[in-house]
Amino acid sequence: MDIMTQDLAEARHVKREDYVSCTVAFIDCKKPGSHLKENYSIIGPGVTSSDDQVINLPEAHGFNIGAAAMPNGITNNLHIHFTAEVFIVQAGEWTFRWGSNGENEIKGTAGDIVSVPTWIFRGFTNTGPDDGWLFTILGGDNTGGVIFHPEIIREAADYGLYISSDNRLIDTSRGDAVPDESGRIPPMPDEDVAALREVGRDEMMSRIVAKNARDFKPGFIDSGLPGRGAELAPVIGHGITQNREHAAPITNPHGFSAEWLRLPAGGTVGPFTLDEKMVLMGHEGRMCIEYVDGGGATVEVNAWDTYSVPASRQIQITALDDVTVEALLVVTGDHRKRPAFKAEVIAEALDAGQGLDAGGFVAKASLLPTYGRAS
Repeated sequence: MDIMTQDLAEARHVKREDYVSCTVAFIDCKKPGSHLKENYSIIGPGVTSSDDQVINLPEAHGFNIGAAAMPNGITNNLHIHFTAEVFIVQAGEWTFRWGSNGENEIKGTAGDIVSVPTWIFRGFTNTGPDDGWLFTILGGDNTGGVIFHPEIIREAADYGLYISSDNRLIDTSRGDAVPDESGRIPPMPDEDVAALREVGRDEMMSRIVAKNARDFKPGFIDSGLPGRGAELAPVIGHGITQNREHAAPITNPHGFSAEWLRLPAGGTVGPFTLDEKMVLMGHEGRMCIEYVDGGGATVEVNAWDTYSVPASRQIQITALDDVTVEALLVVTGDHRKRPAFKAEVIAEALDAGQGLDAGGFVAKASLLPTYGRAS
């Protein structure tokens, strides 16, 4: 494997100031009350219907990272996704709606995560006093497009907007020709809307991980070592934790896992390697990602930035400044991921009385048979 050069490492860093908004990403872009929303495609092939959307890092990851920014009172209207859709509230207060007519509501504030089931209508409004920001994760490289509520599709036609059968936004105001009915997506029939499954409030509440409900515990073999201290709080699926007491609150397949990483001021985790691609979404604080392969590449990632780590690259993560770092780790696949720590880290942990059992979880070294210890 080639050494990760500084240029290659920096090419995988999408800074907050690099995000490029699109105000004509979907068919509701001219609807009053929705016209001020901004959509972002950050990592992955993208989910927009607009040819104008800029994607910062279009490389396939098995999921898509995006964002929505909206001022107070602006709404993203009811729509259906075919793959998992997860909202991470970065800033503001949001009202999320679901149901055939958006009749159900929940609130979300900074640090909350909401995973919405597939094949139900969902929408959201910035109900906070200030501009708000949501990061999003959508499962799969090809998410299949979007089905908007039939009322939205009918109203959009009044503004000269249509969606072609290949999921492209048609805007007659810029000279686009209206496709034949066979070449555009029609409103969903009322009987099909009525047949969509109902998701009760209890089920939806089980798919929310609020900021104050995160279960942070030591996450790795090196967490107890001096200058370390990394903790993880699982959110979705089998992540990279080495703590056997961890259990994700949301367990249905998404095509990816998600868990919070928390590093104390100056704390470090690694070096370790993953077989899978991983995206770090900075939430609070500033961290340094160092590639430990001889190239000396390092990248400083701020809150609101996103960073993609390629598969099979050995990295070390360090919290910078005198503040705690929080970031969401998103890793491709529904399977359990197993970080492989550098041999020197494993040896230091063994000296401190900690080893890895045959399941890859941290355990008291003196209880492990010598032939079963990681070395």
